[in-house]
Amino acid sequence: MLTLAAFVIAIAILIAVHEWGHYRMAVASGVKVLRFSIGFGPRVWGWTSARSGTEFVLCALPLGGYVKMLDGREGPVDPAEASRAFDTQSLGTRSAIVAAGPLANLVLAVVLYSIVHWSGSMQLDAVLSRPVTGSLAAQAGFGGGERILAAGTDADAMEPVQSFEDFRWWLTQAALAKTSLLVEYREPASANGMPVAVQRRTLNLGAMDTRFADASLFRSIGWQGPWSAARIGDVAQDGAAADAGLKAGDLVTHVDGIPMADAAQLRELIRVAGAANPVATQRWQLNRDGEHILLLVTPRRESVDGQSIGRVNALVGDKPAMVLVRYGVWAGLERALVRTWEVSLLTLKMMGRMVVGEASLKNLSGPLTIADYAGKSAAVGWSQYLVFLALISISLGVLNLLPIPVLDGGHLMYYLWESLTGRPVSDAWMGYLQRAGLGVLLAMMSIAVFNDVAQLLS
Repeated sequence: MLTLAAFVIAIAILIAVHEWGHYRMAVASGVKVLRFSIGFGPRVWGWTSARSGTEFVLCALPLGGYVKMLDGREGPVDPAEASRAFDTQSLGTRSAIVAAGPLANLVLAVVLYSIVHWSGSMQLDAVLSRPVTGSLAAQAGFGGGERILAAGTDADAMEPVQSFEDFRWWLTQAALAKTSLLVEYREPASANGMPVAVQRRTLNLGAMDTRFADASLFRSIGWQGPWSAARIGDVAQDGAAADAGLKAGDLVTHVDGIPMADAAQLRELIRVAGAANPVATQRWQLNRDGEHILLLVTPRRESVDGQSIGRVNALVGDKPAMVLVRYGVWAGLERALVRTWEVSLLTLKMMGRMVVGEASLKNLSGPLTIADYAGKSAAVGWSQYLVFLALISISLGVLNLLPIPVLDGGHLMYYLWESLTGRPVSDAWMGYLQRAGLGVLLAMMSIAVFNDVAQLLS
């Protein structure tokens, strides 16, 4: 129920803001708006403004919306109101009205990010887990427990890292840009309490396979999450952990004599065990309420994406440390502007990479995935939900600015042609382009829905 509610609220807000952008710019330009609609299909609720005559309606299918303006191309216009028709406006005015919708979504993202930055949010602390064996991070010399202080692609312009989310964002940008990332960090505190010097390493992310911008990318880099203790959480009944006698709260100190630095190392040993034939039994040394215990654990083999891995059917890892991240008024606004710009560029880059085949079409997400993330983010807290809304709002804004007929960007493309040639696109060509644009959108939607269904069935 939470997932459905979070999804409906998100879609309603994003569509309303998008159409409000068109509406406000039209009103400010003196264009008469006949109808402001959220959704399509049969009217569910609505009212008509006595002052402007605009009909505001909510329709049965809330997966879109539109602003209907007075337009001589759609029917006869009273000569007394001809100056208020959309088609009689200057090229600049028409372009501004069309562009206002996507821009409103980008402004919404800035506002949402600013609210989160000003109010503060609890985020994962930027302490690194032990990297996956053989990964890029392991080869670079990271061992786990390092606290990230700053990161950047330019040695003279390093930026402070406030949380693990910040660091993950730097990794994503550098990997997709095929460049190196400079990382400034502090090693774990030494046993004798001596101060630890700040160090710097370089992660060469230029050779990373970025066709799939998902968990597999971060596994190849080396980190899928921050540091957490190798403690057992909930144990499933009739699983390998339960059969071995493991209990929630057990702290794993050694596996086959290997000291456990953190939960990531333990998860990796469990995972690798599933690739052996037969699966080897492991000797786990535990600390249970101060008592040292030795248990024999045999992970169960499971197939994930065609690869055999081991699992013990228990939550492995303590809750990671959290840190409060909050910014002042101007710093929060500046950071919101920068993040909106960065996410917009990243979205465009990913779309471009998919077009030329450098990124997989599996990166396209449809309504089912969006609904799933809406519910998950809402369950975590309001700040995460606002960040989710900001991300989707940016995607909606950028998508609508693409030069695809039937989208806002397609109309801007028509206006660009008109400005260069001095004449509008002919009705015949308009029809061809609209049908082509609709075909492209339907193809994108089909791929996205297919990806959703495939993910649910996997």
